[in-house]
Amino acid sequence: MRRSPTAPRPATASRRAHRTAAVTVASAALLLPLLGAAPSGGPARDPADGLQDAFAAAAARYGVPPGVLLGVSYLQSRWDAHGGAPSVTGGYGPMHLTDARAALAGSPPHHSAGTEDPRGDDSRPMAPPTADVPRRAGVPDRLETLARAAALTGLPAAELRSDVAANVAGGAALLAAAQRDLGGPPSDDPADWYAAVARFSGADDRATAAGYADEVFRVLRTGQRRTTDAGQRVTLTPDPGLRPDTARLARAGLRTADAAGTECPATVSCEWIPAPRKELGGGKHGNHDVADRPAAPRIEYIVVHDTEETWDRTLQLVQDPAYVAWHYTLRSTDGHIAQHVKTKDVGWHAGNWYVNSTSIGLEHEGFLARPDAWYTEAMYRSSARLVRYLAARYDIPLDRRHVLGHDTVPGAAASTIPAMHTDPGPYWDWQHYFALLGEPFEATAGAEGGLVTIAPAYAEHRPPFTGCTTAGTPCAAHGSSAVRLHTRPAADAPLVQDIGLRPGGGRSTVDVHDIGSRVSAGQQYAVAGRAGDWTAIWYLGQKAWFQDPKGRPTALPASGPVVAPRPGLTQVPVYGRAYPERGAYPAGVPVQPVSPLPYRLLAGQRYAVGGQVPGEYFYAPTLDPARHRVVTGKDKYYEIQFGHRVAFVRAADVQVLPSAP
Repeated sequence: MRRSPTAPRPATASRRAHRTAAVTVASAALLLPLLGAAPSGGPARDPADGLQDAFAAAAARYGVPPGVLLGVSYLQSRWDAHGGAPSVTGGYGPMHLTDARAALAGSPPHHSAGTEDPRGDDSRPMAPPTADVPRRAGVPDRLETLARAAALTGLPAAELRSDVAANVAGGAALLAAAQRDLGGPPSDDPADWYAAVARFSGADDRATAAGYADEVFRVLRTGQRRTTDAGQRVTLTPDPGLRPDTARLARAGLRTADAAGTECPATVSCEWIPAPRKELGGGKHGNHDVADRPAAPRIEYIVVHDTEETWDRTLQLVQDPAYVAWHYTLRSTDGHIAQHVKTKDVGWHAGNWYVNSTSIGLEHEGFLARPDAWYTEAMYRSSARLVRYLAARYDIPLDRRHVLGHDTVPGAAASTIPAMHTDPGPYWDWQHYFALLGEPFEATAGAEGGLVTIAPAYAEHRPPFTGCTTAGTPCAAHGSSAVRLHTRPAADAPLVQDIGLRPGGGRSTVDVHDIGSRVSAGQQYAVAGRAGDWTAIWYLGQKAWFQDPKGRPTALPASGPVVAPRPGLTQVPVYGRAYPERGAYPAGVPVQPVSPLPYRLLAGQRYAVGGQVPGEYFYAPTLDPARHRVVTGKDKYYEIQFGHRVAFVRAADVQVLPSAP
């Protein structure tokens, strides 16, 4: 292996001899069921080692270094099989072999699915956007790799989808074909496979292909070890001195992406695909606003979305001035990033103008729940690198009250709550995401700390959901970051109710889009009581219970500041935006109502604090930034984790206390 540009190339004869001797047995093993018995006469194998054996067999059969195959698979799926369910872009199995047509069945674009106003500004509301962009007849090659794997291996497509060993073999065959196509040697040295790994990504530009390969080789250098969602033990031994041969990538004929002007870390591939601003007539314009952030307004939040669309279609939408715009889009298969709006400017994406004006929006290619919802490791890693970069640049705390899901953005007013979005949904792995951010969810206090951080074991935690395909139909069992809340400490107790989500009454459900009675990993809440294996928290003005067994806890103890009504107040209003008081508005800027949500923070209740913010409103009525104003008031607010979504309370109404008794 190449350990440095000047180091001598070590001998590979012994490794080749070992692999030659293993080919016959390994190839035969590939034909056995993944968890089946060992070949006759061989030692008994632990079924939990079956996936490791499948990687070894496929690597031997197709002449791919085992570490390369393991590294590529880790970046695709972390070796998980997801029970044969496809990813958000139609990828199957540990190798994420794509057959995306099922995932691309027609649905309205992400911000055109209901009555939500994505701009969320009372002074200049907009109708739900539509874009006249024709759908493509087919799908890109990167989303149809399973068919090519079937042709290369001779295995049926159905087997490549459902059988893990076959899926791994299909990935090995694709890597071997890429190596041949690029004129690479039949080598067992991982350093010789850099260009083939880059080709496997499906990227059409050189920077993205190289970025993907670089990430795989980081995995090879650091190694990995984990137990998969199916209980399979897999190990990739670290090779810290590995240095790949990158020269052959020049033969791939990939385009050069336009990265000029992008705001991205050097460790990701980034492309500038701008969202246009244009007069639309009738005093309207689209699809974002020029600003001078973070000088004014501030930048407080990063909002994580999923696109509910394919990559190509998403790029068409964001380039339509009659649609809306966000700052970045991330691609599923390889983690490539497109930037559309400068971070100093305000995108229209969150459905709440206060959050829009103080946030950066990231759309991730994928679908919340159709037909399942798992996201590639390549996209998680690329997103985490981008978020770390943005958080450092704008001093944004890396916690769940500042790195928001679209599903945790509050409604701006009571009337907007039912139409707010619910992505990225219960299948986004917040635990893993924050580990990649360098801020894993851990216990930060003893049992009497007064707060809990929600942290179910993602892969094993599989609450039932309905509505992934059709309303009322059960979803496939799947790891989840979401935890259900009940009115008392019993599994058969009713779910808690959200009066804002259902102002006319009605019960919470287990629908995948219903966030009225659930919390999510990383969110922090004040403890309201304990009973056996159950913990109660304060949630939407009520006591809510979740299962929290001592031997397998669902939440971790924590401590920190909380808010409660100041002495003498029995209740205080809760807001969906932190707007200034009436007297702060200058002439010519319409006063924005400080309208409370239909909830109340009651005496005796406590809620975790995300920080203090000033009352602020960004007035941007026209395309001309000369007419824009930032209004800052004297009123201060605290952001709190109030329900599934965050909320705001006036600082004058509450007192800040330590969470511990």
